[in-house]
Amino acid sequence: MKKNEKKSFRDMISRLEEITELLESNKIELEDSIQLYEEGIAISTDCITSLKEAELKITELKNKLADISQEESAK
Repeated sequence: MKKNEKKSFRDMISRLEEITELLESNKIELEDSIQLYEEGIAISTDCITSLKEAELKITELKNKLADISQEESAK
């Protein structure tokens, strides 16, 4: 996957689950744990951004629908 290509939210959550399982297994070295933790933080940040974008889009769509409803009521 290209660096500027976004992963799907589902893929990011799946990767976070994998990272969590690995970290909880206690079968990996400290250095690997730190690297996985860092990756998890980056993915979490991307997930939060995706959720905020989705929330904004939903708000915009609700407002658009409300505007259309008001226009129809005014006729």
